[in-house]
Amino acid sequence: MGEALAAMRGHAPLVQCLTNVVVAQWTANVLLAVGASPSMVDNPEEAGPFAAVADGVLVNLGTPQEATVAAMHGAVSAAAAAGTPWVLDPVGVGGLAWRSRVVVDLLAHASPALVRGNPSEILAFAGGGSGGRGPESVDAAEDALDAGRALAREHGTIVAVSGEVDHLTDGTRLVRVANGHRWLTQVTGGGCALGALMAAFAATTDDPLLAATAATATYTVAAEVAAERAAGPGSFAVALLDSLATLNPQELTEKVVLR
Repeated sequence: MGEALAAMRGHAPLVQCLTNVVVAQWTANVLLAVGASPSMVDNPEEAGPFAAVADGVLVNLGTPQEATVAAMHGAVSAAAAAGTPWVLDPVGVGGLAWRSRVVVDLLAHASPALVRGNPSEILAFAGGGSGGRGPESVDAAEDALDAGRALAREHGTIVAVSGEVDHLTDGTRLVRVANGHRWLTQVTGGGCALGALMAAFAATTDDPLLAATAATATYTVAAEVAAERAAGPGSFAVALLDSLATLNPQELTEKVVLR
């Protein structure tokens, strides 16, 4: 994971983020802090051509509109044609019918390299649940593990289930990352930005499970370091950006907790 962090920073991958309007600035700041280069090209005219030259693509369904969904289709098709890894964050899937159909339509273009979601979203994605409370999960990560494994095998992807302990699987292998801090849930975009980090690591790491794990570890270890300096969620958000910028591969290797 330390080597993956060093490789990502050495390449400074260009990550196209088709993400929700609530988290766009935070997502861009997280990518900049960690050493990647964000671009928020999400209109139907440019999303496809840009995905063809980007190093990684994030598709986040937090606030879908007809125009952005059209852009997502163009970006996914172009990414698949160019061999560019793309990450799907199916925010709110299951509980809302239209965005659930959007997910199905996007998967018809190509399977993502990675899927990142909370337990309720992963369960709903797999057809075993009705979704959570908007972006909030009502299930535990362990409860979604079988669904995650099944999704990973079905779509040939990595499934990352976020929670107090993050569960990441390719359908056979399983990694649990036990770092993090509760203030991540009190920063708007705390989870969504992780999907963008995964796209950055997937752009420079051959093993997509390692990419997802390294991104998760980087984000959650940095969160623990930031919490030591912060007094609450506001100062924590600022400290997290600083921590992402200063986290080095050796510190990541020493502080990550795997189960």
